[in-house]
Amino acid sequence: AGEGGGGGGGGEGGSGGGEAIIISGKKVSEEIRDEIRVQTDKLKREHGVTPGLAVVLVGNRTDSATYVRAKKAMAESVGFLSVDCAFDENASQQEVLDCVHALNEDPRVHAILVQLPLPAHIDEHKIVSAVRVDKDVDGFSTDNIGNLALRGGKPPLAVPCTPAGCVELLQRSGIDVRGKEAVVLGRSNIVGMPVALLLQSMDATVTVCHSRTRNIQEHIARADVVIAALGKAEFVRGEWLKPGCVVIDVGINSKPDPTAKRGYRLVGDVHYESAARVAGWITPVPGGVGPMTIVMLMRNTLNLCRHSLGLERLPLRRAPTHKGR
Repeated sequence: AGEGGGGGGGGEGGSGGGEAIIISGKKVSEEIRDEIRVQTDKLKREHGVTPGLAVVLVGNRTDSATYVRAKKAMAESVGFLSVDCAFDENASQQEVLDCVHALNEDPRVHAILVQLPLPAHIDEHKIVSAVRVDKDVDGFSTDNIGNLALRGGKPPLAVPCTPAGCVELLQRSGIDVRGKEAVVLGRSNIVGMPVALLLQSMDATVTVCHSRTRNIQEHIARADVVIAALGKAEFVRGEWLKPGCVVIDVGINSKPDPTAKRGYRLVGDVHYESAARVAGWITPVPGGVGPMTIVMLMRNTLNLCRHSLGLERLPLRRAPTHKGR
């Protein structure tokens, strides 16, 4: 189903030994947000339909509430209908399931997001699996992941948001990954596994490293593209990198910093200062992959709305790769 396509035009970055070109997720996400707003206005004008995003929030976690507010604000900024389903910490599993089932049948709602994690007494898998595939905005259903993995056939209705954001950052920076060595650090269902599938669909040669990988530095040293998504603060050092490579840092970790107002600062899985002196391109933390995740959620919502109307979905910018070995 080769969702990623062939990459960009192979633009030139740094060759190592200088300062890397910064790939700004903030700038790219704003471009995509504006494109979504235009497409949303067109849907309203030509079809009389407003894309609808429902968010299910259970409990009082501050971080989850912050994420939900950000998603709601973005949805409203692009002209979507935003539906909130908030439960307190003690809500029963059946109550949440009933809510998901009702949203599945609500014609105003084209996309459903269950904000994770859920409280310990609720079975996350059962709740998430209850979301109908044609409203699976996260793209994590077995149907969507299966279609992402298959070559040929139909594309997924939604692509996992963070991996899709990584692909957009590469393509909109003019970086062509065809035939290049790509190393993905981490094999999670949320980032590592789907981003590896996307890179393969873009004709990269992909190696996935994880906690049991031996000599991980050797794999990183030959990579033209490094996608770091392993959740270890500043794990990747600049001296491990191939000069001129591309570094997409998905990690977001807090590091104690007595000089910072909050007593900590956010860092990625890559040691930015040393990596920026070797890489050709690099994403900052914060301001790199982070802003992309929410805007790709919005584009998935738009695509699910288009699907409900029998319209073609908007692909990840490039045409799918050729069929072949």
